[in-house]
Amino acid sequence: MADYVFAPEPTPTIPVAGSNKLFPVRRIYCVGRNFADHAIEMGHDPDKEPPFFFQKNPDSILPPGKDFPYPPETNDVHHEIELVVALKSGGTDIPLDKALDCVFGYGVGLDMTRRDLQGQAKKMGRPWETGKSFEASAPCSAIHPVSEVGHPAQGAIRLAVNGRTRQEGDLNQMIWKVPEMIAHLSRLFALRPGDVIFAGTPAGVGAVVRGDVMTGHVEGVDDITVTVV
Repeated sequence: MADYVFAPEPTPTIPVAGSNKLFPVRRIYCVGRNFADHAIEMGHDPDKEPPFFFQKNPDSILPPGKDFPYPPETNDVHHEIELVVALKSGGTDIPLDKALDCVFGYGVGLDMTRRDLQGQAKKMGRPWETGKSFEASAPCSAIHPVSEVGHPAQGAIRLAVNGRTRQEGDLNQMIWKVPEMIAHLSRLFALRPGDVIFAGTPAGVGAVVRGDVMTGHVEGVDDITVTVV
């Protein structure tokens, strides 16, 4: 047994739907500006700027049923509804036609963002971690195995706040599809079991405040309800 100088923190996990099993989270990759309307919304041209990737910490995961604590040092926290892709295997230079073989299942997630801090970082040419990778910034539903939900390539994706729809789109509007994300990421990083990909968000992102209830949906996958506290 390893002789740690102190006890390591438990591995972050996401429950697997329909079982008592847990999906251990190794890394969280997020795809930026993967819906054309959201890229335009954020002031970018989707035809000139391909999607890119950034990371959240594994312990950014907020398991289903937990409230989202409004984070410190911000006055402008935004919601971004996303399809979540959970990998059971990985590698480097994964061929496009083999990419889906790496997928264990899918879920519904929220990429919560301190938009004011992200904006400051953009202006100064600095990394986005303070805006993106903070505690509980990745609420996630249970993971549904591929054997249950298949590989969703189309279907509604939407988010409502206090019952009013804010974001609405279709998975078929993603610029980069799931196999392309996996193949491209595997050229940049060594993908491994436990890696999770947040696949991008449609237009309509906006601020939330304490007391708001966010309700997200990805057709054929799951729903997620998170209260801001």
